[in-house]
Amino acid sequence: MGKQAGDTPRGIAARAGGWSARHRWAAVGIWVLFVVLAMGLGSAAGRVDVKDSEQLSGEVGQAMKIIEDAGIEEPAGETVLVQAADSSTKATDPEFRAAVADVMKAVADTGEATAVTSPYDTRTISRDGRSALVQFNVRGDPETASARIEPVLKAVAKVQAEHRGVLIEEIGGASMNKTFEDAFGDDFQKAEFSAVPVAFGILLIAFGALVAALLPVALALTAIMATMGLMAVVSHSMPMSETANSVMLLVGLAVGVDYCLFYLRREREERAAGHDGRTAIAIAAATSGRAILVSGITVIVAMGGMLFTGLAEFEAMGLASLMVVAVAMAGSVTVLPALLSLLGERVEKGRVPFLNRIKRGSSNGSGESRFWRAVLGGVLRRPKLSLVVATGALTVIALPALGMHTQNLTLDQEFGDSLPIVRTYERVNAAFPGGADPAQVVVRAEDINAAPVRQAIADFRSQAVRSGASQGPVDVVTHDKQNIAVIDVPLVGGSDQDKAVKSLNLLRDQVRPDTLGRVDGVEAPISGNVAGSKDFNDQIVGAVTPVFAFVVVFAFLLMLLSFRSLTIAVTSIVLNLLSVGAAYGILTAVFQYGWGASLVGAEGVGAIISWLPLFLFVILFGLSMDYHVFVVSRIREAKLQGRTTRDAITHGVVTTAGVVTSAAVIMVAVFAIFGTLSMQSMKQMGVGLAAAVLIDATIIRGVLLPAAMALLGERNWYLPSWLKWLPDLTHDEAVAPPGPAPEPAGGVQDGDDKHERVRV
Repeated sequence: MGKQAGDTPRGIAARAGGWSARHRWAAVGIWVLFVVLAMGLGSAAGRVDVKDSEQLSGEVGQAMKIIEDAGIEEPAGETVLVQAADSSTKATDPEFRAAVADVMKAVADTGEATAVTSPYDTRTISRDGRSALVQFNVRGDPETASARIEPVLKAVAKVQAEHRGVLIEEIGGASMNKTFEDAFGDDFQKAEFSAVPVAFGILLIAFGALVAALLPVALALTAIMATMGLMAVVSHSMPMSETANSVMLLVGLAVGVDYCLFYLRREREERAAGHDGRTAIAIAAATSGRAILVSGITVIVAMGGMLFTGLAEFEAMGLASLMVVAVAMAGSVTVLPALLSLLGERVEKGRVPFLNRIKRGSSNGSGESRFWRAVLGGVLRRPKLSLVVATGALTVIALPALGMHTQNLTLDQEFGDSLPIVRTYERVNAAFPGGADPAQVVVRAEDINAAPVRQAIADFRSQAVRSGASQGPVDVVTHDKQNIAVIDVPLVGGSDQDKAVKSLNLLRDQVRPDTLGRVDGVEAPISGNVAGSKDFNDQIVGAVTPVFAFVVVFAFLLMLLSFRSLTIAVTSIVLNLLSVGAAYGILTAVFQYGWGASLVGAEGVGAIISWLPLFLFVILFGLSMDYHVFVVSRIREAKLQGRTTRDAITHGVVTTAGVVTSAAVIMVAVFAIFGTLSMQSMKQMGVGLAAAVLIDATIIRGVLLPAAMALLGERNWYLPSWLKWLPDLTHDEAVAPPGPAPEPAGGVQDGDDKHERVRV
């Protein structure tokens, strides 16, 4: 039965899908034009990236801004550690001095170094007299120093070969960047390039046809391409970054594939039920199309939470992510129905017989999953037991999160000891505590050479050592023309973050107020890696409450308006928070405590990278709502078709199980790729996301949701009278009768199958 005269679908998704199916070439042409225009405008505008001074507010950002405003380009500094092999050799011995002299000559002779200093002049000799530091700057632009450092590294290695009695190793920003680029530079590209073929392979298995598998990938890729162009345009108002670009690619692939998968599966299901192509598209538009809009808006709200962090990097990630979700959502309800209308039965082209035999064996004649029907039968027979066991299991999994400790990972935590330069970093920190990561005090005054200012700087240097915050040497570089001085203070604690932070607090709270703070008109923000880590962590912690509140409150309101049920809105939030809590627990257990870390090729490092919990919350809340809206929409649709609540739950879960499983498998596989990368932070992100999506698509959607809804019964659709005034956003309609009711599972009885047009 087709659409009756005068009955025009009222929902946005239904109207958009109907127009696109009728004006197929116009819809496709508009989409292609939009993608091309977005890319062209982006290319013409160019992307503006977040500046270092914009990354953080507070002292670190203030210090960077002072340097940027003054036009000071700090050169890329490098250090060569010369260390005696045993305690009997000292820095004053002739052979040690000869090694130092050879290092200085070899470095200078490369022509790539300036300001080469002797440890005997700068007093950079360790307290035990066994270690010394030769320091120099890399000539030229510090941003590209890593591309020019190789001749210096080779020169230092040659000196090491000539002096076997001492250890000679180089470390610095340029040498570390080069080492990491050589070792891991291809990691991100490999992960990003692997994601698309992995997604396509899983879609091929899910659909069993090449054309059907290509459609979701094509939609996701065009949405990503258009968003890249839009990011460049928007970046002139809100700067972007490479990190935001990578996150946008991940999110775009996730939602682009998911939305197309939901729509395409429903259209194919209706065709299989005997409906003609136009009717199948109309039903898919009114049902899956509406679910996509609700889900997309919810995901956009979740991503928008990152705009409340006050951190430029997070704001860039949030804006880029919500843009790609909006573009993918628009494409799914416009160009996708047009393509399905154009392709018709040809969407099944390129069928793979072997895959189709596997699929037929795992589902019944109506496309329902036999596995999930069996699981659901057990859940609905004992909903209380299922709810208690599943909730208890997830609570236990989440418990380790109570002890979560976050920080910016140190070099040895991030990379382990797999790289020689990490061991060099540890040796420098052991011999010169804090020398590898000194605090930087940026002093700005009206006259940097005024007597009170010079005296305050001298007092600061001496008190920094006397207070126990530093063991020295405390170096000062003065920029007379700009009236700025930069003081480098090695912090006691070195790579031990907790001890180093105590030293930093001592400088900020005691040493600075007693010295530089006494001179009027002097600014002296303290920055550096330790300060950056602490300030970033503090800001992230401060952003947690407003971000959580914004995302949860707005997601709740969207669920309430979309389903007109207080119960559905509350259970949606509770289940999603339980899913996020379990992900946090796994993350903490594996990467902080090291439980089972070897199973994922990682190790317990005692901390979680500081940006990850908030990032995971936003991403997981968005993706979890994605699946939740799709499943609950199908349950609600079945209920409004006249089924009992229990039968509607069975129908909704088993008919969506295949598409939710396929979408989840794609996401788990893509995120797991990031779990194989060498950097600890990327492992944490990949494993955390993969585990959370797996839990969400199985335990949450397959056990907890149906068990909770079965226990609630008719109360699932409860809306108190005092909320009846809320706007009704449930205006989409099913434009054809529902298919035949499924066989009962686990004693669940089917309700009446009413063949009539009903609102969903």
